[in-house]
Amino acid sequence: MDRMIYTALNALAVARNEQVKGAQNLANQNVPGFRRDLPDDGGSRFLSQLEGLTTRAFQLETGPARFSDATGFLEATGQELDVAIADRGYFYVEAEDGTPALSRRGDLRREVDGVLRNGAGEAMLGPDLAPVAIPEFVSLRISDIGEIFADPVDEPGTAQRLVGLLATTIPDPELVLTKGVDGQIRDVEGQVPPPNQQARVLAGTLEGSNVNPVEELLSTMEIQRSFERGLRLVMTAREIDENGARILQAPEG
Repeated sequence: MDRMIYTALNALAVARNEQVKGAQNLANQNVPGFRRDLPDDGGSRFLSQLEGLTTRAFQLETGPARFSDATGFLEATGQELDVAIADRGYFYVEAEDGTPALSRRGDLRREVDGVLRNGAGEAMLGPDLAPVAIPEFVSLRISDIGEIFADPVDEPGTAQRLVGLLATTIPDPELVLTKGVDGQIRDVEGQVPPPNQQARVLAGTLEGSNVNPVEELLSTMEIQRSFERGLRLVMTAREIDENGARILQAPEG
């Protein structure tokens, strides 16, 4: 009986984890450049007892936290500081702990200190992995390799000049990227590949998230049904156990 209950409880744990990921994806469906979280690789581990094994198996998450690298919808905004990457590749941002990370988010703005930050407040990094700072400008243009040309306010009438460079990379296809506990994209060692400026930058364009809300809702409904089946299995196990105990109970009187 306990085997049935353990199986059902593990199924409930799996369904709960899937629901969390689905809810997170739906919550970030409007975040520019967000990468959809995918179910983690899983495995089973048997509970060991003294000198043997039991049939009680537990579901465990193994491997890196996966995400979809499909390109999101590209929307032409015409804004000078909106950028997107055409196909494969990433920008570099400074994570909250000060370490570099990869990102597809390109809704940039210039802060009062001149540093370019995305909509999440993360500083955009240059090829030296230092924050990119640009002067106050009259007009600005970003090339397809991430060069930033601007007409500074304090140099009126002059032609646009190079004032910065957005670091980009197209990682080696063999490199496994994952999302860390901070939600940032790095390799499984917590490092980022070196910039190679091979990604094609689209100026005046913003990439949406690659979350399909209809797909997420359908997945959530299926997970909910799976969760309910697991609950019914637990309830059935309890009824069988109670009935068995009642049968074995000595007659009164």
